[in-house]
Amino acid sequence: MEQPLQGIRIADFSQIWAGPYATMLLSQMGAEVIKIESDTRPDFARFQSITTQQFSFEKEKSTIFHDLNLNKYSITLNITVPKGVELAKRLVALSDIAIDNFRPGVMDKLGMGYDILKEVRPDLIYLASSTRGSEGPESRYAGFAVSFAALSGTAYLNGYLDDMPHPMVGRMDLISGATAAFAIMAALVHRQKSGEGQYIDLSSTESISVLLGDKIMDYTMNQRVASPMGNQDSIMAPHNCYRCKGEDKWVSIAICNDDEWKAFCDVVDHLDWTRDERFSDAYSRKQNEKELDQLISQWTMNHTHYEVMEMLQKSGVAATPSLSSKELYEDIHLKERNFSVEVEHPVVGRQSVIGAPWELAGIKREYSASPTFGQHTDYVFSERLGLSEDEISKLREEMVIF
Repeated sequence: MEQPLQGIRIADFSQIWAGPYATMLLSQMGAEVIKIESDTRPDFARFQSITTQQFSFEKEKSTIFHDLNLNKYSITLNITVPKGVELAKRLVALSDIAIDNFRPGVMDKLGMGYDILKEVRPDLIYLASSTRGSEGPESRYAGFAVSFAALSGTAYLNGYLDDMPHPMVGRMDLISGATAAFAIMAALVHRQKSGEGQYIDLSSTESISVLLGDKIMDYTMNQRVASPMGNQDSIMAPHNCYRCKGEDKWVSIAICNDDEWKAFCDVVDHLDWTRDERFSDAYSRKQNEKELDQLISQWTMNHTHYEVMEMLQKSGVAATPSLSSKELYEDIHLKERNFSVEVEHPVVGRQSVIGAPWELAGIKREYSASPTFGQHTDYVFSERLGLSEDEISKLREEMVIF
C-alpha cells in the first residue's frame, strides 16, 4: 500500500527546528522533501544542538539535525543570485508545496514570494512560518522557541509559583512544526477538492497560544490572570509529581474522583484517609493539598517509580514515571511501538533516531538517515530539473551550486 503523500513534492527552504520538523513529518507520510541550503547559509542545526549547547564546526555530526531531517534530499543552491533564484523557481514549479521560516519579507526580497511563485505553480501550497505572522505591528520580530514561549504566555504559566518562567525551548518549535504539517495536510485536502492552492501565514506564537484557551477565556470573561501551578491542577488533588526511591526518581499521580481516591488509599494501606475530614471529598483534598502531598511522598519514597506505577495502574489510578532521556530510550512500552529506530548515516554510521509518532494501517514505515550537506545536488538537478553534467559543472564554477 502506498504512503498517503506518495507523489507529493516539497521545496523546503526552512531551517533549524520548526520548519524542518514540519517537512519531516510530511516525509514520514511519503512526501519527497528537497532541502535547500547553501555554502554561505547551511542549516544552523547542523552545527548546534540548542538544548544541549553542543557546537561543532562539522556539518554532519549534529544529533538534533539527524533527528529532524530524516527521509530528505539535500541540495546546495545559492538563492541570493539571479541564476539561483531561477533554478529555485524551476524546482518550485515541479513541487506541490513550498515552505520557509525566514523573517517575513525575506523571500519577497529574494524574488520568491508567494505572488511570484504561484505564477510558476498556480496550485502551489505555500507555508511561511514566522514568530508573529506576516502582518501587524509585531510582524518584523525575529524569533526562536524561547520567543514563541514568552509571547504566547506559555513560559509564564509553565513553572512554579515562586520560580522563574520555564520556556521549554525546543518543544515550542516542535508544536509550531506540527501545526504547520497539519495546516499543509488541510490545504492538500482543499486542493484535492477544489484544485486551488493557498498561502498559509503561520504565526508560531499563535500556534502555541491556542493551547491556552481556558486561561485566555478565563481572563476574557472573568478578568482572572492565571498563575503558574507547577504540577498541580485547578480542581484535582492529589495531582503532582512525587519523589521515589533512587537518585532523582519521580512519579506522576492524578486522581479525579472519590472512587479513584478510595482505590489509591487501599493500595497505600491507608483507608483511614477516606474517612479523614481533611481528605474525604475532592474539595477537602484540594484545600489540604500541601499536607496530602507530604503524606503521599512519604509512601512513594519507599518504592521505585515503576513500582508505584504498576501498583496504582492495577487499581485504576493514573500514575506514570517521570522519565529521563535515557529511561525514555530504554522504556519497553516505547520500544514496542518503535519510538526510536536505527538508520545508517554515511558519515556517523549506525545511529538511533526518533521515529514517526503514528502507525498507518497496512503501511510499513521506512526511514533513511538525514542527508549530508548537498548530498543529492547532482541527482536533483539532473533527474528532476534535467540539467546536463556540463550545465551542473558550469553552475558550480559560477558558485550557484556547490
